[in-house]
Amino acid sequence: MLTREKRIYRVTIAGAVLNVLLSVAKFIAGIVGKSTAMTADAVHSLSDLVSDVIVVAMVAVSSKGRDKDHDYGHGKFETLATACVSLLLIVVGAKLLSSGVGKIKDYMGGTPIEAPGKIALWAAIISILTKEFLYQWTARVGKAVSSSAVIANAWHHRTDALSSIGSALGIGCAILLGGKWTILDPLVGCAISIFIFVVAVKMAIPALHELTEGSLPDEIEDEICTVIQSVEGVSNVHALKSRKNGPNIIIEAHLVVDPEMSVADAHALTEIAEQRLRDRFGAEMQISLHIEPSLEAK
Repeated sequence: MLTREKRIYRVTIAGAVLNVLLSVAKFIAGIVGKSTAMTADAVHSLSDLVSDVIVVAMVAVSSKGRDKDHDYGHGKFETLATACVSLLLIVVGAKLLSSGVGKIKDYMGGTPIEAPGKIALWAAIISILTKEFLYQWTARVGKAVSSSAVIANAWHHRTDALSSIGSALGIGCAILLGGKWTILDPLVGCAISIFIFVVAVKMAIPALHELTEGSLPDEIEDEICTVIQSVEGVSNVHALKSRKNGPNIIIEAHLVVDPEMSVADAHALTEIAEQRLRDRFGAEMQISLHIEPSLEAK
């Protein structure tokens, strides 16, 4: 069975190879078919290659585990990769929006948009099918291994598929319906760029929340307290601190116990609590529990 790191490498490197092949094919189709939309689409595919490189590099670092310089491990490098890919998506979305608005202005000013050749349409269709396949595969792996960076990269594949849909619509309408329908290419491109912005921001917010040491959601913290308090002998839990470290969780908490309890018995309670937490939230969960005597028992 493949390890988490190997599964990420396999899907990301496969995506990188396909991105290189698609970029070359799109550039050729754009030049031969005289399609500016397809040439721009090729640039978008190259940006996907950049995100593939970021994910591979960051996951390699995040998989190192703990060392003397990183007591909590390197998990946040994976989160940093998510933030980088999200930023890249925002840049791509801005470029597509700027290009689309520029074409619309030129068209409204009387500058015609040249009808492209059929080779550009076929390139767009192949790109849509290939990138949607990569999205489905990459997203499935990202969810299976709980990697926000891989999921972000999957969405980068899908934005490429969406931009190719815009190219296909514009190119197809120009070929089948006449030159005036070429305006659909930049119009659809603008709509897609806005969608890319929304997706990128939705991915960037939780990544930035984690990088700035944001706490886990209230419902997760409540569940953590419930799991700890299910241990017989623990009367209360307070001073809970939580945060994410890549795919893993880090918590600190104070456990309130009978003040007459021996140190050995109190320590045994923390071991039971830790095991129950790891059973629920994963074996890599990092836990620090502090024992406090109950004031009410005094």
